Amino acid sequence: MTNEQLKEKINSWVTGVEFPENKQFLEAIVPSDSLKKLANLLKNTPETNFDYLYCLSGVDYGKQIGIVYHIESTTLNHSIVLKVKTDNLENPTFDTVCGIWKGAEWFEREVFDLLGVKFNNHPDLRRLFLPEDWEGYPLRKNYKDEINIIER
Repeated sequence: MTNEQLKEKINSWVTGVEFPENKQFLEAIVPSDSLKKLANLLKNTPETNFDYLYCLSGVDYGKQIGIVYHIESTTLNHSIVLKVKTDNLENPTFDTVCGIWKGAEWFEREVFDLLGVKFNNHPDLRRLFLPEDWEGYPLRKNYKDEINIIER
């Protein structure tokens, strides 16, 4: 499936998706309330078959928090980057994709631990690297650590 065909397919499934131009990979910025539906369709539709989530990252954009999903079809040899964002810096929350790609479980725990993003319906959302009593989120731009004199 070409990138243009993939864009058409995605636009037929959900509304409000943006496709930035001049990117190395096909990129889709998805409304957060449509992410889970789109991810399910991308994985479970035979003509797309995105069966492999190879990277999930959290990003602090300053005024927004986002999640970036790199997925590919190992059988059809195409890939896409999905992005979701929220303006809610106090309580950033997205739906989990663990039920779609099992490997997301650990990625989402890492993002929760280091950026404070909560994932609705995650099966085991708890800290992965930092102790339970750690305060703050080290990958946030506003993070300060007075003891180690770290500011972002």
